[in-house]
Amino acid sequence: MMLNYHAPMYRPPSEASSLIFQVTLGCSFNECSFCDMYRSKEYSERSWEEVKPEIDLMVKQVPDTTRIFLADGDALNISTDYMIKIVEYLYKNFPKLERVSCYAMPMNLLKKTPEELKRMNDVGLNMLYLGIESGSDIILKKITKGATSTTIIRACRKAIDAGFTLSCIMILGLGGRNYTKEHIKETARVVNESSPHYLGALTLILETGVKEEFLTKFDEPFHEINDDEALEELHDLVERINVKEKMVFRANHGSNAYNIAGTFPDEKEIMLRKISWYKDHPEQIRPEGFRAF
Repeated sequence: MMLNYHAPMYRPPSEASSLIFQVTLGCSFNECSFCDMYRSKEYSERSWEEVKPEIDLMVKQVPDTTRIFLADGDALNISTDYMIKIVEYLYKNFPKLERVSCYAMPMNLLKKTPEELKRMNDVGLNMLYLGIESGSDIILKKITKGATSTTIIRACRKAIDAGFTLSCIMILGLGGRNYTKEHIKETARVVNESSPHYLGALTLILETGVKEEFLTKFDEPFHEINDDEALEELHDLVERINVKEKMVFRANHGSNAYNIAGTFPDEKEIMLRKISWYKDHPEQIRPEGFRAF
């Protein structure tokens, strides 16, 4: 017997082998114009009476679990005491457990006090996934992100200062052709000031369910970039990132036309050379039919 998940359910690519428990359903914000992940769900928090039996069931099924991801899109929105109760119970019952992680929105990180974040990290909530999307305040407003570049940087630093491993994402093409330079310049600035441990680059694909909303909220003609322009954005982003601490970088998401991976700062030049190589080898492109956001 396995868990009966409330679909749709999402997790980061790096959590592909993790056991997942849904402690919330949906997203408490759910207004980002580019995202259709939880549009079919009304946000709610699942009670201990719902979550505990599922944990107990999976302890019997997969007792050697080493990684757990807490879904849905807004698990950090639950109360600090409730999160601690869940995480402590997980470590108590899964003896080989090494990591517990969840998504985090900037606004939810900023609502928590430094003491609350430290308490959650101390009991074993190790890793948070946060969407930067763009560092441009112009674009963040147009996509109704519910955050500014300043609040994103504050949230990232607050998470890192509390001891969390922080993984962030940005989205190539999010500003369209008109804002491509603004998007990359400001996103690199936010990354440099935030210095997350991981950074992933996706490429914008406007899903049918949100495309009209995205174009309406953008409030001016939006011209999607092509694959060559996305590769140019990727090159400019890598060139502008100047973090001093180690940061693992991945641009190998299923939405991307090209795959780039490396670690800053040591492999920056290697990544730039690989991107330049791709410019001369368009035959290496991932076919559009094999891409998904």
